[in-house]
Amino acid sequence: MEFTTLGRTGVRVSVVGMGCGGASRLGQSYGNSEEQSIAIVRRAMELGINYIDTAEAYRTEEIVGKAIAGVPRDRIVLSTKKSPYKGDSPVSAAELIAGCEASLRRLGTDYVDVYHIHGPHAGQTRHVLDELVPALQALKEQGKIRATAISEHFSTDTEHAVLLEHFQEDVWDVAMIGYNILNQTANRTVFPITQARGIGTECMFAVRKAFSRPDHLRAVLADLLEKGEVHAEEIDLDDPLGFVLAESDAANLTEAAYRFCRHEPGLDIILMGTGNIHHLETNVRSLLCPPLPAPVTERLQRIFAHAISASGS
Repeated sequence: MEFTTLGRTGVRVSVVGMGCGGASRLGQSYGNSEEQSIAIVRRAMELGINYIDTAEAYRTEEIVGKAIAGVPRDRIVLSTKKSPYKGDSPVSAAELIAGCEASLRRLGTDYVDVYHIHGPHAGQTRHVLDELVPALQALKEQGKIRATAISEHFSTDTEHAVLLEHFQEDVWDVAMIGYNILNQTANRTVFPITQARGIGTECMFAVRKAFSRPDHLRAVLADLLEKGEVHAEEIDLDDPLGFVLAESDAANLTEAAYRFCRHEPGLDIILMGTGNIHHLETNVRSLLCPPLPAPVTERLQRIFAHAISASGS
């Protein structure tokens, strides 16, 4: 495993993060038993992953808590989240604090390393900054969290508008950001801020179904062509991104997509999720591969330089 420092937190983290949400939720969405999901987290740790990301909304905190039971706490970096609204109702500071304490109980720990405001939407920024950030600071002073963090709702905000609103104030130690081959907008708008401030970064959406389903990738690229976000002479819809495999040693587009994000200088941790141990091991191998050849990376950067609407899902 390779390690890096998570921005200004100073915490050493594995470059691969074990995501416990997404479509799979450690396989819970697809019928995994609790024991099977626990085994996935434990195998991740055996492979050297020390960054484990979950959330109240994922309903996997108890599984993570059971998986890490007995592991020295200083060998794990735990990340969890709470949404700033419940439906149309804003979550109060007291509710946020109570939610954090409930997460601690489910995780079986007395602190979490990274605590996120989970995917705020447009119109929620002032509530987060004025009501919830002071509660996060109080939790930090009490030692219940070590870093204040925010994640974005990338599938509905592919240009990071809400995240950038939250960056009006320098109160975030860590940010979870949507980024992949098809949408590199963070490189232009988000990473200059995170790098200047020392905000640690976690990459979500490195791989979505566009990279494992050729028909879906074809549809995404056709939409980008129609919107004028990519140029027709750069895209072959009969062989979507075929040049990536022809001109590199990547085994498939999924591996290439992971490698593209892993070696992006603006990103610290690349999150991956799965409900299958073999898939976990394959993903880790991909993320520990060297960068794609420079001409391939540069071509991908050029093709998608103006693509702003795709999330990869």
